Amino acid sequence: MTESKREHKVRSEGSPVLEKHEFIWIKEYLYKQAGIALNDSKHALVCGRLEKRLRHHGFNTYSEYFRLLGKPGFEQETTMAIDLLTTNETYFFREDKHFDFLKSHFFPKHPAGRPLRFWSAASSSGEEAYTLAMLAAEHAKTGQWEIIGTDISTRVLEKARRGLYPLNAAEKIPGPLLKKYCLKGSGEYDGFFLIDSALRSRVKFMHANLIDKLPELGNFDVIFLRNVMIYFDMPTKQRLVERIQPYLRSGGYFIISHSESLNGMNTDLQIVSPSIYRKAGDE
Repeated sequence: MTESKREHKVRSEGSPVLEKHEFIWIKEYLYKQAGIALNDSKHALVCGRLEKRLRHHGFNTYSEYFRLLGKPGFEQETTMAIDLLTTNETYFFREDKHFDFLKSHFFPKHPAGRPLRFWSAASSSGEEAYTLAMLAAEHAKTGQWEIIGTDISTRVLEKARRGLYPLNAAEKIPGPLLKKYCLKGSGEYDGFFLIDSALRSRVKFMHANLIDKLPELGNFDVIFLRNVMIYFDMPTKQRLVERIQPYLRSGGYFIISHSESLNGMNTDLQIVSPSIYRKAGDE
């Protein structure tokens, strides 16, 4: 398609058109930067999430916008583009069987008085991390516990730190926990709820690219890495598990999504039940 025909197509349809070669370029760029392998079904997702950025800069084509990414002076724009393309849907008490496992098996068997640490490795806007915090506050046999949440997206980390969510996000939170740990907003915050400050103080959010050098995080009793590996190819998955596994204490649990598996990967983790793995050693 010639440049004039492309511009005509943009004007006639009202939206920039993501051409095949442009989609291939952003796929390769995102894979290099974040390890995420976009398949062809994500064409519309790229358009939907980046179109506003094109309009912000007054661009008619995605190629014009992509030339900014990685360019000196446009670090903030580059971060924003990666944020937009790597943010995933999440909600409180997602895949609740994992939390049932913690309540029925993990918390009762964890030695009383021994500190507890949880890592929500792809915490997004914080719902998973705060879910873990509610459970720890209710069921831990020690007052010494903390939750670490990490994500590649600085934008969603700011939302997570704030702990402010629309009321419809509370749908899966059990009534007693909602009443105990969530504050209903009023005035300018009508239609929202805030995670209680005492609970928020136990949750720390940090920026981390899971396929790059990780910050000093310490060791954890439980690591949640859910709904992440579905976006990676097998070599990236292998490297990711190899990088994260050393942060798990002996006897600790590594929990992935029900739609994911460690089959075919070299790992020391032992399967406990589908999507729940344990590192050899004492609990």
